[in-house]
Amino acid sequence: MEQAIRMCAEVYQFLRIILKQKGLSTAVGDEGGFAPDLSDSESVLEVILEAVKKAGYEPGKDISIAIDAAASELYDEERGVYVFPGEGKMKGEEVLRDSGEMIEYYEKLAEKFPIVSIEDGLEEDDWEGWKQMTKRLGDKIQLVGDDLFVTNIKRLACGIKLGAANAILIKLNQIGTLSEALDAVEMAQKAGYRAVISHRSGESEDSFIADLAVATGAGQIKTGAPCRSDRNAKYNQLLRIHEALGELAVYENPFKENEKNC
Repeated sequence: MEQAIRMCAEVYQFLRIILKQKGLSTAVGDEGGFAPDLSDSESVLEVILEAVKKAGYEPGKDISIAIDAAASELYDEERGVYVFPGEGKMKGEEVLRDSGEMIEYYEKLAEKFPIVSIEDGLEEDDWEGWKQMTKRLGDKIQLVGDDLFVTNIKRLACGIKLGAANAILIKLNQIGTLSEALDAVEMAQKAGYRAVISHRSGESEDSFIADLAVATGAGQIKTGAPCRSDRNAKYNQLLRIHEALGELAVYENPFKENEKNC
């Protein structure tokens, strides 16, 4: 646990240095992440891999990539397509993709970069698209439903029935109560779906989600960059839990099965 957090912190600091050297912004957002003005997704992933290597780690072996595509934010409901403004600006023309083209786009990215997880890869109500994406990518990549499931067991049950996604993001205040969040975790795990315990963009220094991630055996937590006290509070709590558990603590790579299928 200590080593994993240290590795991520080192990559984060090297990323800051690289962005500064390139003359790009190193200001951080609500979740502690950088938001430089890069032309497209590949440019973003390339600079992240550069930071991984600068930190002395091997991409795909020591550190892999998880993406939150937030595709609902790109979706144009009137035209039924996804709009890529940054890529369009670079090419000098509007860049649009339908669901099938989005899936192909992710497949190409996954071939080029060590991507192990994609969150909200398609629009939240595109059930058929999610079903197809899961068929094509689900045995190699974790496909997380955040906007798709909204920590709601009714939407999760629908996704399980359709074979849409293979993991759920758990946000306590998205559903409203701890009991309902635990119900969603239980339903997901019984169906063979993974559960990822998550923060929100507007956070406090409360560290309860770290305890929840351990208590549910989720194996994964999403809580921002190793920056800002509201994000680091969760990582510090994980370290305290790990120390308290001693030899009983288990920290494993949740993507071992995916690696076997690649």
